[in-house]
Amino acid sequence: MENNDWDIVITPKSKLLSLDLHEVWRYRDLLMMYVKRDIVTLYKQTILGPVWYVIQPLLTTIMFMFVFGGIAGIPTDGLPQPLFYMAGILCWNYFSECLTRCSETFNANQHIFGKVYFPRLVVPLSIALSSLLKMAIQFALFIAIYIIYVCQGVAPQITPYALLLPLLVLMLAGLGLGFGLLISSLTTKYRDFRFLISFGVQLWMYITPVIYPLSVLKNNYPDYVWAIVINPLTSIIEVFKLGFLGQGTFEWSYFLYSLAFTAVILTLGMITFNKVQRSFMDVI
Repeated sequence: MENNDWDIVITPKSKLLSLDLHEVWRYRDLLMMYVKRDIVTLYKQTILGPVWYVIQPLLTTIMFMFVFGGIAGIPTDGLPQPLFYMAGILCWNYFSECLTRCSETFNANQHIFGKVYFPRLVVPLSIALSSLLKMAIQFALFIAIYIIYVCQGVAPQITPYALLLPLLVLMLAGLGLGFGLLISSLTTKYRDFRFLISFGVQLWMYITPVIYPLSVLKNNYPDYVWAIVINPLTSIIEVFKLGFLGQGTFEWSYFLYSLAFTAVILTLGMITFNKVQRSFMDVI
């Protein structure tokens, strides 16, 4: 009987925590291909192309300045409104894009998953990586606005907390991936989550200090601060503002809570994703 030496043997995973991250590394070329595809195809047939990365946060910032800063009169801790709102939008956009796009992983790629084998985790990871380019462009816009204020002699002070930027980005990616993987796994069986995610993310922004500083709630509504603090994004955005604008809230208890929450939700999302990917083609 002839013996065959196979390069790859596909077998069902027997352990719940067997995530096969080494397989993702083996398919890193495919991961980079997905990243490139996401970047190229998103604005492939548009006139302005990547300029939309700049236009979207600019228009959102102007709208926030008019509605929340002007009509509602919500204070910004004495910071210039464009910088304050841009800082919040910058962090929020990266998180929300990772979450919403990752939440469609199984439904958007079911035809590919049913025909070709590769680690399914490659797809959501590519979303987190490709979204980093958009965040980088918007961060460059934030820095450009900051330089304008520097030239006018009224720029906020950058503090040492700005050195935490890489960790803050990782935490935003971890939260977006974790929630996205969890929701994507649930939508294979419960399609209702697809309808909830669209406006659920929008509502989430209003319990996140994007359009208001946490200090306003502490001073005016101290009994309700806990409802904002349990949001893991709160500490991340506040530390970002403290680092680059000199105004924000940093408490070790808040920050460590966000860090621990990120680790837990990312692990839970990956475990659930790993379990669902074994049989999702049978139920989708």
